[in-house]
Amino acid sequence: MANARDHDRPATLGDILNTIGLVIVAIVFIMPIFWAILMSLKTRADALSMPPKWLFVPTFDHYRTVWNEGALLDYTQNSLIVTLSATAIGLVLGVPAAYILARRHFRGKRALLLGILSTRMIPPVAFIIPFFVIFTNIGLKDTYTALVIVYLTIILGFVIWMMRSYIVDLPIELEEAARIDGCEQWQTFRYVVLPSCKPGLATSAIFSFIYAWNEFLYAMVLTNRHAKTLPLGIYNWVSYEEVRWGELTAAAVLAMLPVLVFYLFVQRALVRGLTMGAVKG
Repeated sequence: MANARDHDRPATLGDILNTIGLVIVAIVFIMPIFWAILMSLKTRADALSMPPKWLFVPTFDHYRTVWNEGALLDYTQNSLIVTLSATAIGLVLGVPAAYILARRHFRGKRALLLGILSTRMIPPVAFIIPFFVIFTNIGLKDTYTALVIVYLTIILGFVIWMMRSYIVDLPIELEEAARIDGCEQWQTFRYVVLPSCKPGLATSAIFSFIYAWNEFLYAMVLTNRHAKTLPLGIYNWVSYEEVRWGELTAAAVLAMLPVLVFYLFVQRALVRGLTMGAVKG
């Protein structure tokens, strides 16, 4: 009944302003994608014309060029291997660590949490030279392993802090009841805590996946040919002589598709995970 009354009430000035604000924000975020799609469908002459042409005959030549000459499948395969590996390992290591940090009390816990948080605060560029020297000396440069290790330095800290906040908010009585029923600590973690944290797991997985999929700086420095990822494949269309905007934007549009498909499948879990904890009781 309350929902029906809210639906029937006239829109207020605040509702109108909120709607306008949301539309403006949506346009700001959608415009770069819309621009990239338009550029990928224009000929070179149309893409560089001034003023910009909004009415033009679309062409798919840039997509054919990217597909045939850009080694797109190889770069996509590399990105999938590195991204899925880093995300899976980050969850396997980060979620149990978050559980321990949420439920156990020990000396140095606060310092450890601050140390984990610092991995998110220090600019990634500060670690480029140390990582480059180390991986070159031990023979891991231009390998999947090097990229996975580097991405884990970022993903692990995020997963631990994200999941710890979910676990702290879980009623401790659920775990106490499981222990009374004879469950050991790790059985309680597996059968009680993990099912209760599914939105948090989904949120952590999604953001970890997006970070690893889009990462450019480390991949550019630590790879040469074998382990080059999709962002570097897009950058191949930029040279000292020119920027091939048609191929560049076509590659960018194709690179967005896996993330968009992934998001469409998990958007409900993502929204639930981001809003969980906003209302308690």
